Amino acid sequence: MLVASQDSAAGHAAAADPDRQQAPAPARPEDAAGTVAQLVGRTLAGLGVGHVFGVVGSGNFEVTNALRLAGVPFTAARHEGGAATMADAYSRMSGRIGVVSTHQGCGLSNAITGIGEAAKSRTPLIVLSADTQASAVRSNFKIDQDALARSVGAVSERVHSPATAVADTLRAFRTARNERRTVVLNLPLDVQSAPAPAAPAAAAAAVAPAQPVRPSAASVRRLAHLIDAAERPVFVAGRGAREAGGELLGLAAHAGALVATSAVANGLFHDEAFSLGISGGFSSPLTAELIQGADLIVGWGCALNMWTMRHGHLISDGTAVVQVDVEDSALGANRPVDLGVVGDAELTAADVLADLRTLQPEPVAKYRTEEIARDIAVRSRWNDVDTPDLSGDGRIDPRVLSRELDTILPAERIVSIDSGNFMGYPSTYLKVPDEFGFCFTQAFQSIGLGLSTAIGAALARPDRLPVLGAGDGGFLMGISELETAVRLGLPLVCIIYNDAGYGAEVHHFGGGAAADGGPAVDLGTVTFPDTDIAAIARGFGADAVTVRSAADLDEVRKWVQERPARPLVIDAKIASDGGAWWLAEAFKGH
Repeated sequence: MLVASQDSAAGHAAAADPDRQQAPAPARPEDAAGTVAQLVGRTLAGLGVGHVFGVVGSGNFEVTNALRLAGVPFTAARHEGGAATMADAYSRMSGRIGVVSTHQGCGLSNAITGIGEAAKSRTPLIVLSADTQASAVRSNFKIDQDALARSVGAVSERVHSPATAVADTLRAFRTARNERRTVVLNLPLDVQSAPAPAAPAAAAAAVAPAQPVRPSAASVRRLAHLIDAAERPVFVAGRGAREAGGELLGLAAHAGALVATSAVANGLFHDEAFSLGISGGFSSPLTAELIQGADLIVGWGCALNMWTMRHGHLISDGTAVVQVDVEDSALGANRPVDLGVVGDAELTAADVLADLRTLQPEPVAKYRTEEIARDIAVRSRWNDVDTPDLSGDGRIDPRVLSRELDTILPAERIVSIDSGNFMGYPSTYLKVPDEFGFCFTQAFQSIGLGLSTAIGAALARPDRLPVLGAGDGGFLMGISELETAVRLGLPLVCIIYNDAGYGAEVHHFGGGAAADGGPAVDLGTVTFPDTDIAAIARGFGADAVTVRSAADLDEVRKWVQERPARPLVIDAKIASDGGAWWLAEAFKGH
């Protein structure tokens, strides 16, 4: 164990015992106001944060227990990276602010990939990180935490003094919630331990919600005219439109538009007859065809980036492109647009509908024909597309696996996805009930986040069966959190698409060389011996089954019927797909 020479206690690993993590801090009757650390915890609890995740060491012990004593649930993760990703998923799926609690220095650096994912996804999140006192210039925990946070896109804030502790905390919370930012709130050890003011100013102050941005009348008018003139309009909703589903469907019905989503907003238009599903690399052939046939594409809170538009291939020549976003800097950031509208998606859709009714008082059919409705009903999902069965030699086709599991698992589910070659299968074959049924942490494109994502999502929506889709590489990278899922008693279904390698690299580099007729490529760096993931999972206390054919899924059916309070790990030995259909699109820009 590394012992700090100038910090307050024995270091980051000192509180590894989960029992110790669960023990509340002793009360201090001699000091009713307590310390600044306790004040910060109480303030955040009063502001309504939903759940705290972390690994507790000496530097964050007191503030974490202050949150717990104030009634905020706490989950002890096995790694700070897991804690950050759990909090990210919890915030996305619950609509409440999640909190990450870390030790100074190494605790924060361990969490930084999860923090980067949250920051790049604009997840409203607070990271409470202890920090070394300014005088501890030779502390072994000393790093530039402000610069580290900013380097991955997070906002860095600080509790500066006892007198400003409440104001500093309110500022961090306001930035996280109202600006939808991931905020690292640094708590220097000497400030943490100082006595809190006896009557802190504005301790119970409420933070007013953000004011939604209403679009200008001129922008609304221009967009209404573009929709009126279009014959085949398509609306694509992204993360920024997750609260505007009803308004967008109302506008689309009046305008005769088809609707689709980015991958992040999957499920927003669940069971809508004219919904195309996901736009981009995950699109079915019919979905891609209909989006390419549009003469107007409107992105609502959607980046219209290379993933959602397949490097622009879904936009045909002559198609008008409109982007609606609350930030001016986002408009046209990924591709030229004919019109950029600064405005909240919900308000903009409502205002455009009101304006459109002056141009066309009655709804029009346009792209919403009976023929297209029939085609969407039978061909818009990959589940309905005929594909050859690659199963054999003890390996199951990943499409067969995913299609079967879609019928076996309950409809009320919340699906989380890790990153890798496999990821299109659970994303497209596993139907979700709404936009809060799909958690897609891909802004940083890191593998290994999936298991922690699934845990955070499960805690946000305990009414649904949590389901994880992961590759063997990503699952093994984050497998320490399987103990967390077991300890929490989560009935979490982990589908592991096990091809004994990093599939994206195997197919991108190996497949590329073969296609070009070049020399054989050494793939030894990205392929591994077959691993018995089911046996490892049982060692953690989870249920597990190895799947090599569709017949092996009978064990999954039995587990679903019984629904025990522990995870099920499905170690699916998958056949090679030669590179997933979306992978070629993904690598075109590399």
